[in-house]
Amino acid sequence: MGAERVAAEVDPVARVLPMLPLAHLDREFDYLVPRELEADAQPGVRVRIRFAGRLVDGFIVSREATSDHQGKFGWLERVISSERVLTAEIAQVVDRVAERYAGTRADVLRLAVPPRHAKVEAEPWEPAEPPSAPEPIENGWHLYRFGDAFLSAIRESKSPRAVWQALPGENWPLRLAELAGAVAASGKSAILVVPDQRDLDRVVAACTELSGADAVVGLSAGLGPAMRYRRWLAALRGTARIVVGTRSAVFAPTPETGLVVVWDDGDDNLSEPRSPYPHAREVAVLRGYVAGCAVVIGGFSRTAESQVLVDSGWAHDLVATRDVVRAHAPKITALADSDQALARDPGARAARLPAIAFAAARRALGEGNGVLVQVPRRGYVPTLACGKCRAPARCRRCNGPLALPAAAGPDGAGTPACRWCGVADAAYRCHACGAKALRAVVVGAGRTAEELGRAFPGVKVVLSGGGDVVKELPHGPALVVSTVGAEPVMTGGYGAALLLDGWALLGRPDLRAAEETLRRWMSAAAMVIPLSEGGEVVVVADSGIPTVQALVRWDPVGHAQSQFEERDEVGFPPAVHMAAIDGGSAAIAELVDSADLPASAVLLGPVELPAGERLPYSGEDESGVAPERMLVRVPRKDGRGLADALAHAYAARSARKSSGPVRIQIDPRRIG
Repeated sequence: MGAERVAAEVDPVARVLPMLPLAHLDREFDYLVPRELEADAQPGVRVRIRFAGRLVDGFIVSREATSDHQGKFGWLERVISSERVLTAEIAQVVDRVAERYAGTRADVLRLAVPPRHAKVEAEPWEPAEPPSAPEPIENGWHLYRFGDAFLSAIRESKSPRAVWQALPGENWPLRLAELAGAVAASGKSAILVVPDQRDLDRVVAACTELSGADAVVGLSAGLGPAMRYRRWLAALRGTARIVVGTRSAVFAPTPETGLVVVWDDGDDNLSEPRSPYPHAREVAVLRGYVAGCAVVIGGFSRTAESQVLVDSGWAHDLVATRDVVRAHAPKITALADSDQALARDPGARAARLPAIAFAAARRALGEGNGVLVQVPRRGYVPTLACGKCRAPARCRRCNGPLALPAAAGPDGAGTPACRWCGVADAAYRCHACGAKALRAVVVGAGRTAEELGRAFPGVKVVLSGGGDVVKELPHGPALVVSTVGAEPVMTGGYGAALLLDGWALLGRPDLRAAEETLRRWMSAAAMVIPLSEGGEVVVVADSGIPTVQALVRWDPVGHAQSQFEERDEVGFPPAVHMAAIDGGSAAIAELVDSADLPASAVLLGPVELPAGERLPYSGEDESGVAPERMLVRVPRKDGRGLADALAHAYAARSARKSSGPVRIQIDPRRIG
């Protein structure tokens, strides 16, 4: 033992984080550094170590002169690469993300650092000079209140934080390119995170036009291993100062990070489906704290989570005045989508379009403009709504969505039960009108394109959705039928937009149904030319619904505020922090019972795993037990305590080698 201790004091020690999937091994281990590896074994490099008799990969977190470990020391087997791929900034971000989401650092590192490609790493490269300050193609930031001051702060390498509400029709890729170009010209780096490849291509094109191709790289999962690693190294080495990418790009190892932007943070694509399930918006906020850089959360609509950032004072509002919004917005018309209204309009019944929508489409086509027809995506889970006013049926205990049990007979008879807390409600009454009757909310948009083709003979009909998404269309008269999220960009903008089947979107059994519906509607309406040029949007939904009114007024900020107040009243995120625990009933009970939860914690469930959710294990579950879900919620001030308690309980369960898989998600996008 004495000889081993002397060796630890003489030989340098590397603190290594092994890439192991076991939660109870999520810590650093001290290894001696052989003399021949001392030059390469620096903090941030990949190494190979021997752990429990087998070789595993790891990252050197730090180098120490001595160690407090009193046992036997192992030696580094080899340095896989001398490239310092784990920077000090990313290491801190990884730590905070793991703490925030009750995960392990190894899981976060798999999201942050791509697999090594030795041939690409060996390619020669030279340091690049910062690009020159770009000349603005358009002067768009002055349209926003304090927009000029915000842009000046970015150019002066300050660290403003803002939630940006983009104007309808805004050339948002160019606005982001202007911010990124100003940051890159100052010698710092900018990270722009977008939901999908279509948005990535548009932003890369705008950044390239302003700052040059050498200053910009695009990162996405669709790239091959070699190309992705080559571009990732360009970000690491600073040869590309502007990084545009999908959700994992928020971890890009840029030197001297000056700006992180997340566009359209309400999009599900920005929520990571792999453990520990972080959201790009939350990672951007944590990175802004660690790096002390500017952070911008932007979009045409606004989430309740973004509104919390503004209300708390962490970020400023970057919005336009009402007169500017009115000047850029199209005319938006809503109507009552009821059986009685459709019966009075035979044309609407035949084509699933009311007369006012037909008139708007004919007018736009007659002026040589395109018409966008947005229909709900197929496959939404049927839910229950009031049979009289169609308000979503909600649980009186937790405000969760009601649904009929799977064991209901062929006639649908059965007692509705909550999908979140499992409590049945045999005496249901609508919270809006007091009616007892319930009805199913059904999506029926399969024949929209055929009906439009018959209604407008001779007009070109374009379909976009599913596996055949159209990215861009030339300007001209055409009917473009698109599922939500797949709307093509038309050069010059659409003349009209028809937003169909509003009840199918608003009636989904989802906490974010209203928020997501407004986001989808606003994204489509923002593609329409202003009212001054004849632009018109028709939404087929009752004008009395608050979400429809928010669209008519183009008031996403007010809608986000009301959504937060509603969730605060019933105790759901982001007014509180919530954990979803999925697994077998015994495994969930073991985890919850062993966790030292905050005194304020409230348990909801367990209930069946929501339809459409991925199973909490891969392959076959040997126990054969159907997975369930338990919800645990705490006030916002106890969010860290909840994550720590669940992480420690999960680690202890891992150390005991308990049977049965369990999955923990903190503030999941979908609760039930």
